[in-house]
Amino acid sequence: MEETIFQERIDLSRLNEAVMAIMGEIKKVIVGQDEMLKLIIAAILADGHVLIEGAPGVAKTLTARLVAKSMAVDFSRIQFTPDLMPSDVLGTSIFSPKNGEFEFKKGPIFSNIVLIDEINRAPAKTQAALFEVMEERQVTIDGQSYLMESPFMIVATQNPIEYEGTYRLPEAQLDRFLFKINVPYPTEAQEMNILANFHNAGNQNILDSVIPVLSAEQVQIVRTLTKQVLIDEKLLQFIAKITITTRSHKSLFLGASPRASLALMNASKAIAALNGRDFVIPDDVVFVAPSVLRHRLLLAPEKEMEGITTDEVIQQIIHSIEIPR
Repeated sequence: MEETIFQERIDLSRLNEAVMAIMGEIKKVIVGQDEMLKLIIAAILADGHVLIEGAPGVAKTLTARLVAKSMAVDFSRIQFTPDLMPSDVLGTSIFSPKNGEFEFKKGPIFSNIVLIDEINRAPAKTQAALFEVMEERQVTIDGQSYLMESPFMIVATQNPIEYEGTYRLPEAQLDRFLFKINVPYPTEAQEMNILANFHNAGNQNILDSVIPVLSAEQVQIVRTLTKQVLIDEKLLQFIAKITITTRSHKSLFLGASPRASLALMNASKAIAALNGRDFVIPDDVVFVAPSVLRHRLLLAPEKEMEGITTDEVIQQIIHSIEIPR
């Protein structure tokens, strides 16, 4: 009976239509990777940035391009390289002889969906250029602030840090990503489907089959609906216990910040909405917890030497806390 009352309170039909439309377009090209797609769409609903990690060739960049293509918004791509400068990303002031003044020339970061390819190939000073824009949705150059147009979302890809020529992202920047999504290799059946899809496409570019199905205004509407999703006080307490436990866990050198608690709450709301519910259940929190926390935690050196992963520690923490019913 309660569920019926909730459904009357918030009409999620427009949100569900938007989610199905985006998923349908991306699925024309991408085979499998259901969890990655679900989390990326949840990040759109929750107004968050996404970091995608995986070996080269597992469709990280392709997926980001398809997400942008399924929405009628501006898109830009920045390839991070060791010689990339902050001004190459943000823009720079150029002297104009015509009016005798400096004019700001915007960089590629000024877009709606920004794909940053191989974000850990650039050095720290270029990575740090993203701090302000990711958190405050603005860029400050020469004392002048320039606001980003809504929606603004960064989808960054990176190769695993043990790969040659990579620079570890600083903790402060990792904390600004809503999710870190680990992309596995496809199964044998999925790999066969990938080959068949590209073979059947022939000379046609397979990306041409994807069309925009969501406008900037519609993105704003579904985000507003997502914020209205109900979350019980017991679940807020559950989220708080998870993040606080990370700060004193013996396997961790660095625990999760209050920003991680907010990310867990917002991501849980987005997953609930994505599943057609306007109220959060414990399973939503448990589902998003690894993707929200894995990049915000640092293992203790001795645990890292033992080969323990942050995902394993996250599962230990969740199992140690009583899940509200």
